[in-house]
Amino acid sequence: MFQRFFPMLAVVLLAGCATPTTAPLDTAKSLVVDAVETLADFRSHKNLKEYVTHLDDAAGVVILPDVVKAGWFLGAEAGNGVLLAKQAGGGWSDPTFHTLAAASFGLQIGIQDTSILLIIRNEKALNSILKHQGKLGADIGATMVYAGVGMEAATTSNLGADILAFAAPVLGAYIGSSLEGSVLAVRRDLNEAVYGTGATADAILAGKFKTTIAKPLQDALGR
Repeated sequence: MFQRFFPMLAVVLLAGCATPTTAPLDTAKSLVVDAVETLADFRSHKNLKEYVTHLDDAAGVVILPDVVKAGWFLGAEAGNGVLLAKQAGGGWSDPTFHTLAAASFGLQIGIQDTSILLIIRNEKALNSILKHQGKLGADIGATMVYAGVGMEAATTSNLGADILAFAAPVLGAYIGSSLEGSVLAVRRDLNEAVYGTGATADAILAGKFKTTIAKPLQDALGR
């Protein structure tokens, strides 16, 4: 019960990090802009630019520009982001909007603002994320390995992983848990603000709903 409860508690604990008066459509537009900037930052970082080499063969990508982690023995992290799927022709779908949340016990102290990029490497992992909207990692039947600043470096022995996670601390110092067990849940309010009532993540990624606000992000991934 605790394992199910605390990831949701993370959203509550860190809800103050978001601006409650921001309209959902404005929030979605800001996320797209921030996602483009995150890709540029990762591309210019010596320890993170390797993500580009995994995009050609990826089934999807999740970009979380600002994941705030905080804790004092009970840790929590939360942040909004976008998920895009690779299309049959090689381009990228329009984005669906999601929230990452996690909480854990253990030795952890501090606060940190982190950018996270998840490379979804096969359709199995992509479908698991969409179907379960549950914990990342083994709970959805997808293995995850980590790369980047402050995380385990990806090696050739990890090429069989379903998800590659790249993370870069932006601010602060934090000792704590990884993404394993984090919940990646759909932001229905943001999806419907952008695409209209009834827009589901599956339908958006399948191309049944369209938006023009995502073109800079699709272009950035294409580069």
